[in-house]
Amino acid sequence: MWRLYQYPLCPFSRKVRLALAEKGVEVELVPELPWARRDEFVDLNPAGQTPVLVGDRGAALIDSTAICEYFEETIERMPLLGASAADRAEVRRLCVWFDQKFYAEVGHILLAERMYKRVVQRAAPDGGALRTAGRNLENHLGYIEYLLDHRRWLSGTTFGLADITAAAHLSVIDYLSALEWQGHATAKQWYSAIKSRPTFRALLSERMDGLSPPAHYDKLDF
Repeated sequence: MWRLYQYPLCPFSRKVRLALAEKGVEVELVPELPWARRDEFVDLNPAGQTPVLVGDRGAALIDSTAICEYFEETIERMPLLGASAADRAEVRRLCVWFDQKFYAEVGHILLAERMYKRVVQRAAPDGGALRTAGRNLENHLGYIEYLLDHRRWLSGTTFGLADITAAAHLSVIDYLSALEWQGHATAKQWYSAIKSRPTFRALLSERMDGLSPPAHYDKLDF
């Protein structure tokens, strides 16, 4: 069985977990806090970042995009990148959008202020940083609404990796009590549809030590 080195609020690990669950690939979860910089983990991934997926023979797959593309190439079940070259290019573009732009402007800030400072540093968050992340989140939710006005799913006509990637990042924001849907009914309906998928249930039941989610987090009716 594959072993996935991850921690509960890593959005990139959540992306991999959701994609592999859709593909029917079972994984053993191995808790790994990247800021601990364990020597054994850095030996697996010199960047010291999660996720890392290790097979029975010791081969390691590193980086969420590389891992998802590996299983897209090796498992035919539940294609997640689209049927045409144009479809795949658009899905990849949106995955980069959420993994890089959304994470830098929203996710990284909120994880630093609402998770790392509380769980690791025992410090208070920076109000200015939280307000900046909130404004950026509002812009990103507006962009999701714009996309959904022109297509059924972010990935296009069918559910795919762009939806998984976006939902993985948003689920972390939701856990951190920072996701407000007011004025974004279309985006909320899209997220509710993904949250209701059986592959999402394991994420909803998992908790980060020292940090609890809001009451609505694991409810399908939110």
